[in-house]
Parts: sequence; C-alpha cells; structure tokens
Amino acid sequence: MTHAQTERAALCDLLDRLGPGAPTLCEGWSTEDLAAHLVLRERRLDAAPGIALPFLAGYTASVQDRITRSHPYPELVGLVRHGPPRWTLYGLVPRLDQIVNTIELFVHHEDVRRAQAGWEPRVIPRDLQEAFWSRLRGGARLFLRKAPVGVVLRRPDGAKAAGRMAEPAVVVTGEPSELLMFAFGRQEHARVTYDGDAAAVARLQEARLGP
Repeated sequence: MTHAQTERAALCDLLDRLGPGAPTLCEGWSTEDLAAHLVLRERRLDAAPGIALPFLAGYTASVQDRITRSHPYPELVGLVRHGPPRWTLYGLVPRLDQIVNTIELFVHHEDVRRAQAGWEPRVIPRDLQEAFWSRLRGGARLFLRKAPVGVVLRRPDGAKAAGRMAEPAVVVTGEPSELLMFAFGRQEHARVTYDGDAAAVARLQEARLGP
C-alpha cells in the first residue's frame, strides 16, 4: 500500500470508531463535516475549487452541506474509504493519489487524532518523514506566506528550510511531520519548539497559516 492508502484506511477506521459529532481540529467541523469535505474534494470536482478560492467558497460550503445531509454517516465514511472514483483525475493519472493525497490525508487524520483527549504523536515511517520534508522545502514559502514574522523550519538534525524571509525571525524545530502540522496552521497541536523573540513567537503561534 502507498502512504496515501495507509493514511486513508487509518483515518476511516478512526472516523468509524469515533462516530459522528466528534471534534476535529478544523474550526467548526465535526467528524461528519470532515468526511463530507473529503468526499466533496474527490467526487465533486465542480465544487472543489472553492476549498482554495474564497470567491467560490459559498458554493463549496453549500455542496458540502448537502453531502452531509444526504448521506448517513457510515456511508460518508465508506465513500472516503473507497477513494477517488476511476473517472476522476485521481483515477486516470497514475500516482496522482499518492502525490496529492498523502499529505492531505495525513493532516486530516491528525486533525481527528489530535482533537481527542490524551493523544500522542505516532511513529512515522522514515521515508514518509523524508517525503514531508521534501514538500516543506518546496512549499514552506507558500504555506507561511501569511506569517507575521520571519520563519525558518529546522529538523532535529539541523537541516533547515526557508519559510518567510522577514525580521524578526523565528526558528521552528521539530520532526518533518510536526513541522507540517505547524505549517498547515495547527500550531497549537504541533509538537515543535520556537527560538526567537518572545513577542514574535507569540504572534506566530496565533497566526493563520497554511496553503
């Protein structure tokens, strides 16, 4: 199985176990909302652009709401578990699911895990950590473009990735998986450390980050 398939299966197992109404780290979303988001993203390509484009967000929200109301929760999770239909780009383009969905499914899996009491980081395979680091090195400036201060991402081994070039700057240290959660706007639930001016660190911790 690819890492995308592994994360998908683990996320769906967790969604099934928790049931509808359980919290997630996505503001305003419970487990059924997150499942509906993933169904929309993979099966309603007409509405998916509104996930990233604010002027289309209203249409996307209305479609997601209809998906939530029109499918019982077990069916929603089943659609996520089944994955993208073959007629979509995910099914037509080899490896696209792995390229696009590995990080998406990891982050949303952690959105559910880390919203529950007593969570702890899980052991992430080294090759997946390296894939996260490669994505961070290529995308950190995009992910951190809204940061109010300069940001440098640093692994425990000392390797660095430039985020936003500005002063004052904060160095954020953690495993690539934790830096990914930080860069995707989950600062409060990312196991990272901060080096820099205290006021700059506080501003960064409260900022809205992410793609």
